[in-house]
Amino acid sequence: MGRGERGDLSDAEWERLRPFLPVSNGRCGRWRDHRQVIDGILHRVRTGVHWRDLPERFGPWKTVYERHRLWSADGTWERLLQQLQAAADAVGEVDWDVSVDSTVVRAHQHAAGARTEPPPALAAPKGGESLEHQDETPWQSLVGRLAEVGAGGEGLGRSRGGFTSKIHLSADGRCRPLSLIVTPGQRADCTQFAPVLEKIRVPRPGVGRPRKKPDSVAADKAYSNSPCRQYLRRRGIIHTIPEKADSQAARLRKGSRGGRPPGFHEERYKKRNTVERTVNRLKNFRAVATRYDKRGYVFLGTVSAAAVIVWLRS
Repeated sequence: MGRGERGDLSDAEWERLRPFLPVSNGRCGRWRDHRQVIDGILHRVRTGVHWRDLPERFGPWKTVYERHRLWSADGTWERLLQQLQAAADAVGEVDWDVSVDSTVVRAHQHAAGARTEPPPALAAPKGGESLEHQDETPWQSLVGRLAEVGAGGEGLGRSRGGFTSKIHLSADGRCRPLSLIVTPGQRADCTQFAPVLEKIRVPRPGVGRPRKKPDSVAADKAYSNSPCRQYLRRRGIIHTIPEKADSQAARLRKGSRGGRPPGFHEERYKKRNTVERTVNRLKNFRAVATRYDKRGYVFLGTVSAAAVIVWLRS
């Protein structure tokens, strides 16, 4: 297989990813070369091509698809993202002035119509033993992933234009995603504010708890409500969120009972465009800009794979 094709991993990028990739346990046969398969996955994420139309140089299309589906289900893509974040944080390359926002993604008509029964990975193990009596497995990880995107609707919502999904994300000050959540397109931004920040989890080298607390958070008026501000105050996070006009008018009507206006740092708020630029980076990948995946957890894996490349190439 030739190297150096457009969009493929470079040797340096491959060496950064290789130590964190899953290793076969030997019981299910040998896996096809990880680098070849990852290049195939990235080609599809970048171009949005049908899985069946992948170029032959990536091997059997179904092998590439199944690897992506498995890694989306068991959280491998998100773990790779965290490891890249950890490597950058270890050398002080993460800007912890975090911004939060969301973006709506139009879903292709082929993204609708997923089967209503659980995917094969959620089936109980042979022998009738239920999942509650098993150790932590990819199946249990997938249960949590389906809960994140809304198992019933697969993270799809209806609008006047058709099906939509929404990507909620946090980004560091260098325009790189720190955490990602997929919901139906009509889901309000403020409802996912705390989950997005709670999902920030950057491992530390050696021992120690992962870093989860930003230095500061900036967000637009969609997050300007009491629950969001109380959450940030409870965690002791400095924040810059503009006050809505109706909230300001209501506070002024109450006079002294309305309390003081929330603090607002105009210069810090100017950095909020970093999350919008992060969205632009992610939407350079056609399979992110338009959702083709039927299952919500697979689409989350697609977005996470794009985020991995943003971190590798930033």
